[in-house]
Amino acid sequence: MLKSSTSSKIDELINRYPMLDICRDSLNKSVVAICESFRDGHKLLTCGNGGSASDSMHIVGELMKGFILPRSINDFDSAFYERLSTNYPNDAEYFANNLQCALPAISLVGETALTTAFANDQAPDLAFAQQILGIGNAGDILLAITTSGNSTNVLHAVKVAKLKGLKTIALTGRTGGKVKTLADIAICVPADSAHTIQELHLPVYHMLCLAAENEFFTKQ
Repeated sequence: MLKSSTSSKIDELINRYPMLDICRDSLNKSVVAICESFRDGHKLLTCGNGGSASDSMHIVGELMKGFILPRSINDFDSAFYERLSTNYPNDAEYFANNLQCALPAISLVGETALTTAFANDQAPDLAFAQQILGIGNAGDILLAITTSGNSTNVLHAVKVAKLKGLKTIALTGRTGGKVKTLADIAICVPADSAHTIQELHLPVYHMLCLAAENEFFTKQ
């Protein structure tokens, strides 16, 4: 059961972008899946091409540190702070004032050495899939971003993720492409060209990050 303030992030998004009301069910399912995964100690993996690659890295930036809420380790990870104070007392105050609790997330687009080597030596369209094979675990989430819904490397990533027991969420455009039926959840924003799809992807994934942060870093 999500906090009511977490679920309200979907309403706030749709109030700002009424055209996204068509996505309400998939947005709700995505928030629930992501929060359940984090609650059970799992992580979020992201991937995409071009602008969507930048989006996949942007998402990690919002989850792995404070987004709009303070995430003090004093308030949310007292056990870690106690170990820090015991083992490194001279650093404890500096660490406590600057480190922020994180929601574990990894973008698969950032491993330049691995992806270029794999593309050169094996198969370029399996570079994301290879990483999921290596670091993906059952219970993790793959958030796969493709404006067309047909990006081959993203589709292969989703297939391997499902075989590994990850929950798969696709963020795509109006038609959904092939990924719509392949992923467990498909958020198909109501736009058709790559740039207009991406214009709606940003507020959608910001909402997902806001909702997850709210679920774990508010007291009420």
